[in-house]
Amino acid sequence: MTGGTAARSGDDALHRFTRTAEIAATDVIRSYSTSFGLATRLLGQRHRQHVRNIYAMVRIADEIVDGVAAEAGLDASAQSEALASYIAETHRSMRSGYSSDLVLHAFARTARESGIGEDLTQPFFDSMTADIAADVDFAAYDADAHASYVYGSAEVVGLMCLRVFLRGAERTDREREILVRGARQLGAAFQNVNFLRDLADDTDRLQRGYLGGSARLTDADRDRWVETVHGQLADAREAIPLLPKDARAAVRSALALFAALTRRVSQTPIEVLYRRRVRVPDPLKALLAARALVVTAVERDR
Repeated sequence: MTGGTAARSGDDALHRFTRTAEIAATDVIRSYSTSFGLATRLLGQRHRQHVRNIYAMVRIADEIVDGVAAEAGLDASAQSEALASYIAETHRSMRSGYSSDLVLHAFARTARESGIGEDLTQPFFDSMTADIAADVDFAAYDADAHASYVYGSAEVVGLMCLRVFLRGAERTDREREILVRGARQLGAAFQNVNFLRDLADDTDRLQRGYLGGSARLTDADRDRWVETVHGQLADAREAIPLLPKDARAAVRSALALFAALTRRVSQTPIEVLYRRRVRVPDPLKALLAARALVVTAVERDR
C-alpha cells in the first residue's frame, strides 16, 4: 500500500514538474516572438506544446551567442563554455528524459516522443558554435558557409517540427521526400528573410555578414535574395497538403507571414534595411492567420 502510494506520488511529482517545464517553454515564446506564438496557437493540441518546446530550446541557445551572455559580462571563452554546457545538458536530457533545466526538460520530452535525435540537434549547435568561434573583427560567410549555417540554424528546426507532425502518421517514401524538402526550404526561407531584415543588427552589433561576406549589399543583391526566398517558399507551399490537417493552418499562416515580410523587404531600399528592422503589422498577422484557418477548414483530412 505504502509503495503504491509512493509510486503514484512520484508520478504526480514528475507530471507537475513536466507541466511546469512546458509552461516555462511557452513563456519563452510569449516573451520573444509574437509571430511564432500566434502560429503555434493554430496547431492541433497534440502538436502545440511540442513545437513550443522546440522553439524554447533553440531560442535560448540563440540568445547565448547573440549577446545575452556578452551583456552579462562573459568573454568569448566563457560564452563558448556556456554554450558547450548547454549542448551537453541538452543531449543528456534527451537520453535520460529529465533535466533540472526546465526548458531542456520540456524539450527532452518532445525529442523522445517525436524521434528527434542528435542528427538534428548537433547541426543546430554547430551553427550556434560558429557564431562564437570566429576569432575575427567581422565574420563574413561565403556561399558554402552560408549554406552550412542555414542548414544547422534553421532547416533542422523545420525537420524537428516535421518529426512532431508526422509521429504516428503513414506517408509514402515520395511524400516524405516532399515533406522533408518543404520543411528544410521553409526553414531556409525564414532564416534568409530574417537575415535581410536584420541587416542593421547583424552588421553593426554582431559584426556578421551572413548574406554577402564583408561587402555591403546593394539593392540588386537584395533582389537576388528575395528571389531565392520566393523559390524556397514555393517549395514549402507544395508540401503543406501532405501534412496532417491539424498542422496545416499553422504552417500555412507562418508561410504567409514570411511571404508578406519578404514583400515588405523587397520594397525597402537596402540602405534603409541597414538602418532599421522591417516588420509586419499585427492586424495583418491576424488576417493572415484567419485566412489560413479558413483555407485549411475546407480541406480533407489526412
